Amino acid sequence: MNTTKSLKLSGNALKVLQSRYLLHQHGLEETPEQLFRRVAKAAASAELKWGTNQDAARWENDFFKIIANLLFLPNSPTLMNAGTPLNQLSACFVLPVEDSLDQIFTSLKHAAIIQQSGGGTGFNFSHLRPKDDPLTITQGTASGPVSFMKVFNAATENIRHGGKRRGANMGILNIDHPDIEAFIESKKETNNLSNFNISVGVSDAYMNAVELNKEWSLVHPNTKQVVRRISAKKLWRNIVANAWQTGDPGLVFLDTINSANPTPALGKIESTNPCGEVPLLPYEPCNLGSVNLSKFVKINKGCSELDWKGLEEVVKIAVRFLDNVVEVNNYIIPEIKALALGNRKIGLGVMGWAELLILLEISYDSEQAVRLAEQLMHFVQEKSMEASVALADERGVFPNWEKSIYYPVTPIRNATRTSIAPTGTISIIAGTCSSIEPLFALAFRRQHVLNEESLFSLNQLFITYLKKHHLHSKEIIDEVKKQGVAGRIEALPAGVKNIFKTALEISPEWHLKHQLAFQKFTDNAVSKTINLAETATIKEVADVYKTAWVQKAKGITIFRYNSKDKQVMYQGIRSGSKACKVCIE
Repeated sequence: MNTTKSLKLSGNALKVLQSRYLLHQHGLEETPEQLFRRVAKAAASAELKWGTNQDAARWENDFFKIIANLLFLPNSPTLMNAGTPLNQLSACFVLPVEDSLDQIFTSLKHAAIIQQSGGGTGFNFSHLRPKDDPLTITQGTASGPVSFMKVFNAATENIRHGGKRRGANMGILNIDHPDIEAFIESKKETNNLSNFNISVGVSDAYMNAVELNKEWSLVHPNTKQVVRRISAKKLWRNIVANAWQTGDPGLVFLDTINSANPTPALGKIESTNPCGEVPLLPYEPCNLGSVNLSKFVKINKGCSELDWKGLEEVVKIAVRFLDNVVEVNNYIIPEIKALALGNRKIGLGVMGWAELLILLEISYDSEQAVRLAEQLMHFVQEKSMEASVALADERGVFPNWEKSIYYPVTPIRNATRTSIAPTGTISIIAGTCSSIEPLFALAFRRQHVLNEESLFSLNQLFITYLKKHHLHSKEIIDEVKKQGVAGRIEALPAGVKNIFKTALEISPEWHLKHQLAFQKFTDNAVSKTINLAETATIKEVADVYKTAWVQKAKGITIFRYNSKDKQVMYQGIRSGSKACKVCIE
């Protein structure tokens, strides 16, 4: 691994760092190098619990190298808060929502504290009694889950003005809740629940009822009595139609999630973090970080190939870094501290996948790409597990190990090790594309970030490729800036267009294949948007959702182009077109 001589950060990376991450003290702004050193030092301080000052100094240097070289970046709260008095380092939290006013507003208070510190929160509202249910104490009637979601949404809207970054929530309602129809349609109205992603908590029993065209029972969450029965297929059509129209709701496959629950003795998992990549128990957090795959290409005998040795080295250092973060984190709610230290969950993922494929000259929509995805994530999973087992030998297993699926065969330090997060902001800092998504466009602009400032991006790999193959011209670049894509530029060969295909030029089938390939070797879950063309049909949405369930995805999110007025990313940097749903956090 090379040492850092000088940081190579893009203009957009510097804007993001200055806006959200660099500290300001005594009229002086922290430099990016000082930021990365602060984060490395804070994580390395955990080494003092088991080792010496010399050990801490050695690991601080290793952590600094992988961060400053943009080989790996931790989640945003760690970059923001490490080494500060706040020191809240987790990105992901799930909070319970129980059926009493006191418990509801306790969770709301906890969510406010978490979001103010830069974390995101997930909730399952299925324990709340349905709308118009009689209340014995007040002689009134219940307002229902959707009503309380609006309260949580309003709180997030106000917190975002003084918090570290835009607040984000996941709201889940189970498919058998009596208010499920109102929930499914809750985001039809523009700007309603704007700080929520919503997903239906789906069971295998329900999906089988859809397949067999059976009636489906809606059950009171407290009495467990059947309130009414409806057509399972009619409910399914409603879900799919709303997803086609607005992008919501997604689906969370709770049976699939719980079949992989590493600590089933501690309870069922009912919710995920805001983007769905970490299923968590109530009061459980997770610390995330991502390896920048675009940095792991080497030239061998004139050919580009993946640097497996370098990747292994960084994965193992990153696992140690994330375990250290669990140790030094400031858990601002006692119940969260207990589960965080009890399970020591971490989520190491990847970003820059599409750029790695481009550097290897592999088309995203190809079986070769899907095979490489499986091979690569299998490798990351294997090496992260080796690192966690080694940490268990050095530091001990996670305290709830005897209540886990790993007992008694595999002594391990972390209940989970891997997760594919959206990496919206950290991928900008790293100068690469987000997560495992294809390129959104070759030229695009991000709106509604950094206090409404726009960020413009022109893919540098595309420019480099054109120059290398003597295809570069002002006319081609101008056309790409206008359209955002290369697929309609006649002057470019078909091979170039295939390598640089963007999200909306790739069929939903291939988007889903990549999600499933990575999920196959991921402990937690995969955050991935299945992009659909504006002309996509409701049936195509239904097919994607059904295939995701059959193929054992843990969740699924789609977005049809131009189906919302206000989005985050816009194709072309001279275009007025509407945007595609992307998680910028």
